[in-house]
Amino acid sequence: MTPLDDAHAAMEAAPDDDAARLRFYERLADGELFLLLTREPEGDALDPRLFETSQGAFVLVFDRAERLADFADGQAPFAALSGRILAAMLDGKGIGLALNPGVAPSSFLVPSDAVAWLAETLGQGPDEIEARPTELHPPGDLPERLLTALDAKLATATGLARMAYLVWASYETGVRSHMLAVIDPAFGAERALARAVREALVFSGLEAGALDVAFFDASDAMAARLAKVGLRFDIPKFEAAQPVAPGSDPDAPPKLR
Repeated sequence: MTPLDDAHAAMEAAPDDDAARLRFYERLADGELFLLLTREPEGDALDPRLFETSQGAFVLVFDRAERLADFADGQAPFAALSGRILAAMLDGKGIGLALNPGVAPSSFLVPSDAVAWLAETLGQGPDEIEARPTELHPPGDLPERLLTALDAKLATATGLARMAYLVWASYETGVRSHMLAVIDPAFGAERALARAVREALVFSGLEAGALDVAFFDASDAMAARLAKVGLRFDIPKFEAAQPVAPGSDPDAPPKLR
């Protein structure tokens, strides 16, 4: 059983549970998927094998390379992409995802409208404002599913920052809200981190909720104040240099042939 199998089983066991459904789509977006191709990739162009049904056309994707080989009865050309990249790649094309067809408990057809919703959800960015907190307090009572989602999201942000603190903040404008303060963000990583926090809200079923994201250097006096009252989330460090995989940028997904 894989994490996607578990999320799919939970969704199938509770078809009226929106939280279970959102967790499945979050796992789908965050996980690595293996897209079955008709031929080896050429540059940034992919030629996926299509599966035609009465419900429309679907590309064939698997959450393990072994499952793809099992389906294809041996070796076959494929591309390894994240679910979010696939959603961006297929957005607007009327094509769905055939997940693990016939080779796993999570065998499931994700229709094209669900792919479009996922692409739109993942593509929306946060609003940007400039405001500095004046008072900091420990975080209030927040849903456990949000804290768990934040922890999981930040655990995947390897190398993008040192740590983050969750606090209840009052701003110079008089506004009060929960704030996730990110310490020492990597150059240019602010938007990706803010988007990850927004996704934690959305996939926790709390899209209407508010959670500010702010960025501070460790040398800023604010960082010491945050450490005294905030709930700390550690962000993993890079253990070694990692090459950039083709198709890893969600704003520039591969092209379909």
